[in-house]
Amino acid sequence: MSDTTDGVIPLDDGGQLRRVIIPRSVTDADAADFIATVEARNTVSREITGTEDHTRTAAELLPHYRPDAYEVRHLWLVHDAAGNAIGRVGVDIPLETGSTVAYAQIELVRDRWGRGIGTAAHALVERTARAHGRTVLQSWADHPDAPGERITPPTGFGSIPLDHAARFYRRHGYTLEQIERCSAYDLAAPREHLTELISTAQTAATGYRVVQWMLPTPPERLDGYAWMKSRMSTDVPAAALTVDEERWDAARVRRHDALWVDGGHRVLVTAAEHIRTGELCAFNELVRADTPGAVTFQEDTLVLETHRGHRLGMLVKCAGLLRWRDIAADSPRVITYNAEENRPMLDINEAIGFAPIMYDGAWKKSLV
Repeated sequence: MSDTTDGVIPLDDGGQLRRVIIPRSVTDADAADFIATVEARNTVSREITGTEDHTRTAAELLPHYRPDAYEVRHLWLVHDAAGNAIGRVGVDIPLETGSTVAYAQIELVRDRWGRGIGTAAHALVERTARAHGRTVLQSWADHPDAPGERITPPTGFGSIPLDHAARFYRRHGYTLEQIERCSAYDLAAPREHLTELISTAQTAATGYRVVQWMLPTPPERLDGYAWMKSRMSTDVPAAALTVDEERWDAARVRRHDALWVDGGHRVLVTAAEHIRTGELCAFNELVRADTPGAVTFQEDTLVLETHRGHRLGMLVKCAGLLRWRDIAADSPRVITYNAEENRPMLDINEAIGFAPIMYDGAWKKSLV
């Protein structure tokens, strides 16, 4: 496997795409470019969502870019002729055995659209993916609702406006494969509603009990948690996207935990345990930065296939939210993403009180 040599790429307007060296710390002398990519990322997020909900600090994101045994992450800063950070470009290369996919990310501030910068960035993305022997490119983009023409994925579930991002992907040979719904839950909503839902779920979940822990994962839970995390790559609706089956063990869980903890996050895992066998069979994750008023993100949620039909999804989600109100009382809301065709999980979310606020498109391109 060869690496790309694209370190600095001049742009027609005098700016550059410059390869970012990942620093050891955000206070190091060589951290300026990484920090600039985060600032550009946050500007793009504000422009798309109109909120601060998805913004991050460089310290929060840095652990996720450090080298590890599971993924290679390439990152470039986009700056203009005056040296202003106007975007970032990323290519992520999973290191699962036999992987054929690369994940692309191109983010550019709005007032620099239409100048050929995105096209230059995409050429770099393709070169990098091919240099790693990848034959599939995949990417996700936010698509806030808007009037006008809409497009629907082959799944038939959901639609997005044919906006700037959608036109860009289409122009570069991508197809829309799936739509994810971004939903939010008001953490100030009446607690009694969650209590009623969890009571009903507990009645259906005879033979199971709730177990919870804050990261890092305790030793006795490492293997069970690793197995459930591995099933996220096989048991979640993925439409026609290319998804590698991930292999998880205790070491990978420890690495996963460190990414969050080292970035200053608090993470609660709520799981369902099968009492007779001791098997962990469902889980939910709630994550927030350890700063006052930070928004919470609901990360992975899964019920193992052999244990479905016992309301375990509702059980772990409600138990997590009830505990979270005590752990992060000042967090205003929880944000989560689900495939539009994942009706069982959307039913749970809607019953709890999650409401849609935005949609993501999953885009795919063959490089063969």
